Amino acid sequence: MQNMGFEVLFRGTNFLRLCGGLWVTLRIALISMILSILLGFVLGMIMNIQNIVVKAICRFYLEVVRIMPQLVLLFLVYFGAAKHLGMNLSGENAAIIVFTFWGTAEMGDLVRSALIAIPKHQYESGCGLGLTKLQVYIYIILPQTVRRLLPSGINLLTRMIKTTSLVALIGVIEVVKVGKQIIDASRYTDPKAGLWVYGAVFIMYFVICFPFSRLSAALEKKFANQ
Repeated sequence: MQNMGFEVLFRGTNFLRLCGGLWVTLRIALISMILSILLGFVLGMIMNIQNIVVKAICRFYLEVVRIMPQLVLLFLVYFGAAKHLGMNLSGENAAIIVFTFWGTAEMGDLVRSALIAIPKHQYESGCGLGLTKLQVYIYIILPQTVRRLLPSGINLLTRMIKTTSLVALIGVIEVVKVGKQIIDASRYTDPKAGLWVYGAVFIMYFVICFPFSRLSAALEKKFANQ
């Protein structure tokens, strides 16, 4: 029987290695997302402060993140920090720093927009009930903000999972890097290995990201009808 090429996926520990690489991808994305949510809420509230200096600093931060490609940021942190600041960063830690830097800006802008969208009379009503400003934020504003942010936050997580493929370029052994290693090792024995390995990587990304995409769409539709 002619070798179809897909056997390479199950030869030795190849499939387990792909799964291990996928876990590295998810770990980087999830840690970065959790940090981005926490820091993004703080940044979003800071961005609503009516101070020209604060607004200018926040705007500069957002513009840097939006203009600078994530790959350049990865190189700056991984190679630049190691060479000029004397820091011994692993590729995974550098990736988490960069994706948190990016995700915080994105989440902060989403939080800022969500806070602005909440009618002012809700702030005033909370204060009229005798609540402090902190209590108004905790019990009235934040629950509504979280609900408004859920679809956009899930979309950001999906984008972050897909963008983690860039970390292979700084030596992180994630799923795309593992796939390339398997293909290189099978170049002569399985010429069609690239199709099957990258096809498996595509399916892995799809299986992870598609449910998040559908959940985001469902939440957006649900909240739009309320």
